[in-house]
Formats: sequence, C-alpha cells, structure tokens
Amino acid sequence: MNLRDKYQIPHDSIITIAGTVGVGKSTMTKALANALKFKTSLEKVETNPYLGKFYDDFERWSFHLQIYFLAERFKEQKKIFEYGGGFIQDRSIYEDTGIFAKMHYDNGTMSKTDYETYTNLFEAMVMTPYFPHPDLLIYLEGTFDEVVERIQSRGREMEKNTPISYWEEMYNRYENWINNFNSCPILRINISDYDLIKQEGSIEPILEKIGHFIQQSRKWKTRELIK
Repeated sequence: MNLRDKYQIPHDSIITIAGTVGVGKSTMTKALANALKFKTSLEKVETNPYLGKFYDDFERWSFHLQIYFLAERFKEQKKIFEYGGGFIQDRSIYEDTGIFAKMHYDNGTMSKTDYETYTNLFEAMVMTPYFPHPDLLIYLEGTFDEVVERIQSRGREMEKNTPISYWEEMYNRYENWINNFNSCPILRINISDYDLIKQEGSIEPILEKIGHFIQQSRKWKTRELIK
C-alpha cells in the first residue's frame, strides 16, 4: 500500500504550505510531494525580476513585487485546479496581502494608493465564491531564533544582508495572520518536531495528520452542500 492510500489522502487533494521566510516551506513541499506522488508548485525565486531590486529598495519596488507575486500565484492556482489537483503548493496566495503588502503599507514603503490598488485587485481575484481554495493549509512554525538560523544557513546574500528587525517583524505578523486565518482548514506543524533531511520517516506522522484533516474537511463540505 502506498502512503497516500495508507493515510487516506485523496489523489486530487490540494495542499498549501505556509510560513515565514526560512521556515522550510520548500523542503516540506518536496517531501510531501515525493511521499504522495503529487506534483509541486514551487515559488519561482530565481526568475523573479523584482526580488533583488526589492531588497535594495523596499519603497521603490514593493508594489511591483507584490503585483508580480499576485499574478504568478493566481495563474499557478488556476493551473492546479484545471489539472485536477494532486499538488503541494509552496506558499499561499493569502500571505501576499495578509502579511507582505500590509507590512509595507504600515511601514510607509508602499503608498496608500498602491496598497489600495493591490488589495482591490486581490479581492477581485481571490475573495469570491468562485475562487477554489486549497483542501488544507499547513502552517510551519518555530521559534524566531530557529527561523533566523535557517535564513543565515541557506546563504542567500540578499536575505543575509537584510536587517534582523525586518525578519522579526515578519515573524510576528505571520503569527498574527495565522491566528485570524479562516479561508481553508489549517494544520499547524512545529519545525522542531521533524527532520525531513536526516529522518525520512518523520514525514509519516505528518501524513497521518493531513489525511485526518482533509477527511474531516471534506465531510464538513459535503454536509454544507446537503443543507
């Protein structure tokens, strides 16, 4: 029996991995996809034309970066659902507006006009009954020190040169965001509870939780449709 059947995870499931920068979203995405024989939807960092410029000048490039991310994630979300599911997605479309755009607006590195334009576009694209939401959002969490250590160890220069205060603010905003998130079911997983690099078997307890959450979620949706 394969792991997907063992833990009763439907073949058309769509699972999104969320969490602050450096928490291990890409590692989790690839590990789950490999275990379940799902496809991956990975954040395209290397081909992003604004990311390097953004880290040099937040105020100049924050709006451009967020619009780029919104467009790319929306296209990817549409592709996933048209394909019929069976995907693990690295970072959700909800984080862009709930954390990044709002943080730059609050800090004065995105103008009010740009922020309103961005949020209006986001709501028109995503916050409608027609937008297909994931079956489950897995939120990866850990201590701030653990997150900073991971950012430093992966060695991206534009991240290593970013002030610690920026990562601390983002970390706190993520905690506030997830505590108020309700667009789809959430499974919170602490990064200290597994080691997907050194202990391949540590993925199975996560799969068991995923299967349980998705089964319960689909039962709830079925009951709502019957009402």
